[in-house]
Order: sequence, then structure tokens, then C-alpha cells
Amino acid sequence: MKKTGLVAATTVMLALWATAVAAHHSAQQFDFGRSVAIAGVVKRFQSINPHMRLVIAVTDAKGTRDITFEGHSTNNMYRAGYRDGMIKVGDKITVYVAPLRDGSDGGYVTAASTADGRRFGPQSRAEQEAEREKAEGRKEHRGRGGRLAVSLV
Repeated sequence: MKKTGLVAATTVMLALWATAVAAHHSAQQFDFGRSVAIAGVVKRFQSINPHMRLVIAVTDAKGTRDITFEGHSTNNMYRAGYRDGMIKVGDKITVYVAPLRDGSDGGYVTAASTADGRRFGPQSRAEQEAEREKAEGRKEHRGRGGRLAVSLV
């Protein structure tokens, strides 16, 4: 009887562990080797764990649409400069994202800046190059591996 109870308890524990592991997804779908700047108006923002959720309305060459993003946990965002109330529905912001590998809209927010100049997150390589180009009067640059840096702003 003890052996059967131990096997049943072990099976239940393994099933619960497998469910918890499967609940957290991989970041494989994002291309962290690239950074893309996307400007828009905040439609929804949730600073929650395990990941921040953000929806912005974007108007560009493809038209106007809502794009959904995810990002770091609240703790990681706070360490990177985010403060409660910094992003509100209706705000104009620019997000810097690791885009989705399949090319569809969306991505993983690594940094953001508000219309009044506040920002959180590290400055991406693309942002550093853009600032350098602006200071030098250049308009485009080649990133690592000779790739042209892309901005959808």
C-alpha cells in the first residue's frame, strides 16, 4: 500500500511540475540580434509579471493597426528606469523591440521612450548608431554583419 501511495504522489508531483514548466514559454520567436523602433499611441499597458503587455496603435506605410508587444517583468523594467504611471493609455511612445523572427507585427520590448523624453531600458545598438549618424549628418548605416539598420518610425 505504501508503494502505491508513493508512486501516485510522485506521478501527481511530476504532472504539476510539467504543467508549470510548459506554462512559461521560450523567447525563441524574437530576434534579439536586431532592434526596431516603432512609434504609436498606447491603447493598453499592463506592467505585470511574468511579462509586461503593451498594445499600441501604429500608423505607417502598412496603414493603421494595433500591434501587441510583450516585455520584461515589472522588476526588470524598474531596474531599467521604468516607474509606475510612466506609460498611460493615450500616450505617444516609441518602443524599441526585438522583432518577431517570422516578420509579423509585434516583438519583445527592450526599451521605450515617452513623448516628453523619459525612457527606460538600455539604448540599443541601432539607437546608438542613429544618434551617431545624426551627430555626423549621415542618414543610414550598416550594422553588424553589414546589415542595414531598420527603423519603422
